[in-house]
Amino acid sequence: MALERRDNLYDDIKTLLESARKKVLSTVNSTMTLTYFLIGKKIVEEEQTGESRAKYGKELIKNISIKLTEEYGKGFSETNLKQMKSFYEVYKNSQTVSDQFKLGWSHYITLMRVKNIDERNFYEIEAINNNWSLRELKRQMNTALYERLILSRDKEEIKALSTKGQIIEKPKDIIKDPYVLEFLGLEEISNYSENTLETTIINHIEKFIMELGKGFLFQGRQVRFTFDEEHFFVDLVFYNRILKCFVLIDLKIGKLKHQDIGQMQMYVNYYDRFVKLDDENKTIGIIICKDKNDTLVEITLPENNEQIFASRYMTILPSKEELVKIIEEEERNEK
Repeated sequence: MALERRDNLYDDIKTLLESARKKVLSTVNSTMTLTYFLIGKKIVEEEQTGESRAKYGKELIKNISIKLTEEYGKGFSETNLKQMKSFYEVYKNSQTVSDQFKLGWSHYITLMRVKNIDERNFYEIEAINNNWSLRELKRQMNTALYERLILSRDKEEIKALSTKGQIIEKPKDIIKDPYVLEFLGLEEISNYSENTLETTIINHIEKFIMELGKGFLFQGRQVRFTFDEEHFFVDLVFYNRILKCFVLIDLKIGKLKHQDIGQMQMYVNYYDRFVKLDDENKTIGIIICKDKNDTLVEITLPENNEQIFASRYMTILPSKEELVKIIEEEERNEK
């Protein structure tokens, strides 16, 4: 018993220390980012007093770089000072949470490359709210998360993305089209089985949940339910704690058929009638397929459908430009 208490004490102290270290690191990052912003401001203000801005500015940055490097070491190259200058110019009129600079310097260097202000604000807010690493931020940007989310949203909802980030209030808010699953390592050509796709997803379940989005909890694979002495299996079952409902996912490696939609409708109906609790919301069904006909989906589903969705998936990471074209084409097809 005494040994157990000592172990518990050690764990408690370890938790406190780890929490303190994270807070210190966060404070250091925030302070340094603010400092770089202020350095950029000083450079811009000084340049504006010069007779020939371009020439004066170039010499100014070069001379400051030499002196700062001599006294403080690495980190103050001409390139870095130019980035600090750009940082100030990009964020000097910002009215978002960027005023508090809650991300690291490397995050802001990446964000500065986004020309669209609304898109840049969205990624900044999401990176803060979801504690994205630099690597995750770059992936979300490369997979055109912003463009995928604005699909099927009205102007007010799109604007909200840039001021509040992704707000989940209804089933459609969690849907992406396409889902980008490059982390699975599967070839683009569908020479693998649905079971292989499912197994590979399970092997990368944390990354898959990250791609699904906010609030997802994994419940199980090939989840069986039975009625009239016949067994049925749902490929993947999740629960979304924000929407407070089950989310059923069916995987199709080929083109979506109307029978697939009917099958998902049956799964959703079963969960609504026999599994979900009275205080939980209606079940959502997502069919993730390699290809689909939007007209077929629209005709098969009820006009007021808010429960069943069909989205494509990609197993390679195309360029952002290619992704945007795909999304724009999808949007034209819906109109």
